[in-house]
Order: sequence, then structure tokens, then C-alpha cells
Amino acid sequence: MAGAIASRMSFSSLKRKQPKTFTVRIVTMDAEMEFNCEMKWKGKDLFDLVCRTLGLRETWFFGLQYTIKDTVAWLKMDKKVLDHDVSKEEPVTFHFLAKFYPENAEEELVQEITQHLFFLQVKKQILDEKIYCPPEASVLLASYAVQAKYGDYDPSVHKRGFLAQEELLPKRVINLYQMTPEMWEERITAWYAEHRGRARDEAEMEYLKIAQDLEMYGVNYFAIRNKKGTELLLGVDALGLHIYDPENRLTPKISFPWNEIRNISYSDKEFTIKPLDKKIDVFKFNSSKLRVNKLILQLCIGNHDLFMRRRKADSLEVQQMKAQAREEKARKQMERQRLAREKQMREEAERTRDELERRLLQMKEEATMANEALKAAEAEQEMQRIKATAIRTEEEKRLMEQKVLEAEVLALKMAEESERRAKEADQLKQDLQEAREAERRAKQKLLEIATKPTYPPMNPIPAPLPPDIPSFNLIGDSLSFDFKDTDMKRLSMEIEKEKVEYMEKSKHLQEQLNELKTEIEALKLKERETALDILHNENSDRGGSSSKHNTIKKGMFFFFVLFCWFSLKPKAEDLSAFEPSNSPCRAPSPEWPSLRSSSR
Repeated sequence: MAGAIASRMSFSSLKRKQPKTFTVRIVTMDAEMEFNCEMKWKGKDLFDLVCRTLGLRETWFFGLQYTIKDTVAWLKMDKKVLDHDVSKEEPVTFHFLAKFYPENAEEELVQEITQHLFFLQVKKQILDEKIYCPPEASVLLASYAVQAKYGDYDPSVHKRGFLAQEELLPKRVINLYQMTPEMWEERITAWYAEHRGRARDEAEMEYLKIAQDLEMYGVNYFAIRNKKGTELLLGVDALGLHIYDPENRLTPKISFPWNEIRNISYSDKEFTIKPLDKKIDVFKFNSSKLRVNKLILQLCIGNHDLFMRRRKADSLEVQQMKAQAREEKARKQMERQRLAREKQMREEAERTRDELERRLLQMKEEATMANEALKAAEAEQEMQRIKATAIRTEEEKRLMEQKVLEAEVLALKMAEESERRAKEADQLKQDLQEAREAERRAKQKLLEIATKPTYPPMNPIPAPLPPDIPSFNLIGDSLSFDFKDTDMKRLSMEIEKEKVEYMEKSKHLQEQLNELKTEIEALKLKERETALDILHNENSDRGGSSSKHNTIKKGMFFFFVLFCWFSLKPKAEDLSAFEPSNSPCRAPSPEWPSLRSSSR
């Protein structure tokens, strides 16, 4: 009796010790996942679990998004999941999305999974018209999206109509021109065929490189009012803060780059931006909700931290990730080259087999014709013999005998020729058998390579996110380097070489875009143009650059290239070379006063 009571008590205590859990659904751009989370879990616990499941190490770009009363919010890392204003009905749903965007996707996005998630998110924003994209650029981006999904173009497989069910162009672009789906498919396929040889990750990266130059790429817009009550839009992105007219989201009225902002603060619904140059007036504005102010501050903190991080030497973790990515890319390239060689060998073996079969068939036909000629000659000889017996005179007999002799010589030669051709036919049969055996061996070798196991995936190590704090300082660390003459000369040569290559590629791409724009211009319906279309055309007519915030980018280009070059040059153990010193060649550290928040 006592033993039974003790057992029940032990079971009850064990049951009480089990932690309570709730179900969470995570929605990514191409999948959904569900997890059982403990009630005490904070946002960081859930975020790290999602990143480990995806194998994602570049965690600083992403976050878990949810919606509160038509307002977007992001899960805070240091706050319990259930303490947020989320629906308590299970499963609790969050969207795993990119919260911050890179300045240069090719330089900053290292992992293939990171590139893929950005590609899917940017593609959806363009198709949903959250990012304005000109018609000719939309066709080019669609061709890279098709290359990423279908691989190399094959006319025997990708026949007319294979893109009929694909959503590749914004509805605004389709409605703007008097063009059928077949006409759009024809133009997309023409560019798609030019991308032969690009792997999926390469096609997705080319997509991002073009999309990042669009004016609305990576910008978060918020409705605000200035001190006079004028309605404006605030744009927050990787380069800084921008003020827009509500009717024109393409060209900002004024911009505040992160390196020119001295201080940002807010109190309740009022925000204040203090430029570094004290001659410039302080800019103040109001937003509609306190929750929106908190979101603006979060985006400012994250974007500024990444802005400063890009201008420092890569951390050891980032260097390791880049080295692993280069090794993985080299392995994939070697594997693709090996498969291409095997495919070429197989095709050559098939061509050799077809040629030998053709020659064998030709020899058979020639042998048949020789046999028929031999029989005809024998029949002719027999006729001549019969005629010879009928000739009475000696002269006729002599002439007939001479003809018979010539016929016999001809028949002998034809017999020898027939025998020789028969031997050649036998030799060709033997060559054909050897070619088929070589083809069989090549196919077997190709099958072994194709079924070889892939490289084991690396264990993902989630990188810690910068702490979520209510205020932040725009204070940049001193960045200085010792330059040698040889280093400067080599760096100048490399910069000039990359500049020339970039200009040539840009010129070729611009010529293609202009050609397509001219071709479809005659089919445009002017009455269906949107306000953004008109603004984009006016900017193009004025000769404005298509690159986003070109003035800001040009100002930082050379300085950014210097930092990127020196961050890759030293080894991990030599990073001490980047410590500040009193050398006259080193630049002084800029002063960055704090960026603070004062909530009532």
C-alpha cells in the first residue's frame, strides 16, 4: 500500500516538472516549420532555433516579423516570446524575413542559403510592386529567375508555352503594353538563352546585383509630418535616412547618410535628427504612433551598426565563412567541369558510333552494287560466248576471243574489289563493336560520378546578433592603415582594372536594356502609366543615374574599396596590424556623438 502511494507521488512530481510548451509556426519565403517552445523562452531562443534549422550563420540580416493592428513589428531578442503583443491562439505565427539589407550583395552575402532567401524576398517585393522596377529591367530579372529555376536553356525541352504558368513580371508592366503572354515569353526566353552555364546561386546573385540598384530596394517607408504639419515620407535603409514627397518614392528631397548624422533622438511621437555639420538645421518630425517610433529606432540601430561594421576589418568568424564559401565554390566548379567533360566524352562516343554505323551501311550498299555488277558481267560474258560460237569467220572468232579476254580481266578485277570491300566491311563491324564498348564504359563512369555522395554540410554556428537596446551611439572606431608604395601601386592597378571591367559590363547591359525598351516602346499604352512610371521616365530624360543614391555611393566608393582590400589581405593572426598608431600615414578617427532615445 505504502509502495503504491509512493509511486503515485513520484509520478505526480515528475509530471509537474515537465515544462509547459506552446506551438510556434515559422513561415519562410519557401517553407513552413512548426516548433514546440517552452513558455519561458525569449525571442533569441526561438530565433537561434530557426537559424540552426535552416543552417544559417549570417543571422544579423534577419528577424522574426509579426503584425499588430496593421503595423509591422519584430520579435525582440531579450523579451519573452509570449510577452509580445501576439495572438495567443496556437500556433503562434511569425515570418522569418530579411530585416536589414546589404549595400553590396555580392560582397556581403556569403552563404548560399542567405543569397537564396534574399533572392526570394526581393523577387516577391518586385512582383508585388513594393519595389518599382522599369519594364526592360523586369524582363532581364525574369530571365535570371528562369535560369535559377530551370537551369540551362534547351530548345528540345523548353518549348513554347513552358512559362505560361510562371509569375515573372509585375502586373503593372503587363498592363502597360499591348503584348500577349507569348510575346513576353519570347523576349524573356531570348535573354534566358544567353545565361547558359550559370548555376542557380550565380543566377540568383546576378538578380540581386541588378535589383539592388533600384531606387526603392531595401527602403522602409514611414508616414511622418514635419513641424509645419506637411505630410512626408521617411525612408530608412542601409545608407542612411531619406525624406520623400508622398507622391514620389523614387527621389528623396533630402538625405542624411549615417556618417553625417550626429544624433538621433525621440520623445513619444517626435523624432529629431541632428546632422554632424552644425551649419545644417536640425530636422524634426512626428509619426502617427509610438509603436512606429520604436520600429524606426530599431531599424536605425540595426542599419547604423551594419554601416559601421562594413567599414571595419572582417571578424574572424566572417573570414572563416568567406574562406569556406570560396572552397565550396571551387569544389562545385571542379565537379561541374568534371561532369561537363564526361558529358562531352559521351557525346563524342555517340557521334563516333553514328559515323561508324553510317559508314557500315554505305559499305553494304557498295558491296551489293558490286555483286550486281559482277552478275551482270557474267551474264554478258555468257552472251558473248554464245555469240562467238555462231561466228564462222576466223576474224570474227579472234575479235570475239579478245572481247572475252577483256571481260574476264574485268570480272577478275571486280571480284578482287568485291573481296577487298567485304574485308573492309568486316573491319568496320569490329570497329563498331569497340566503339559501343567504349560508350558503355563512358556511361558507366558518368553514372558513378553522378551518384557520388555530396560533401557533408558544415555544422551551422549561429552568430550572435547585436544587442537590442533602446538607444544607440553613432561613434565610429578609428580605422587606419600603414600604406606602402608597392601596396598602393598594386591597389591602384586592381581598382582601375575592376573599374574598367565593371564599366564594360555595365555598358553592355545598358545597351541590351535600351534595345528592349526601344523595341517595346511602340506597344506602350500611355494612358495606363502610373505615377512611378512617369517619375522614372522624367528621371531618365534628365539623364539621371539609375543607381540608387548615386551621389552617396560615389563619395564612399574609393574609401570602401580600400577597407575591403586591406580586410582580405592579412591573415587572422596578423590582424594586429590594423591597430591604431601615431603614424603620419594614418587617418584620424572621426568623432561620432551619441544617438540616444529619451522616452517619456
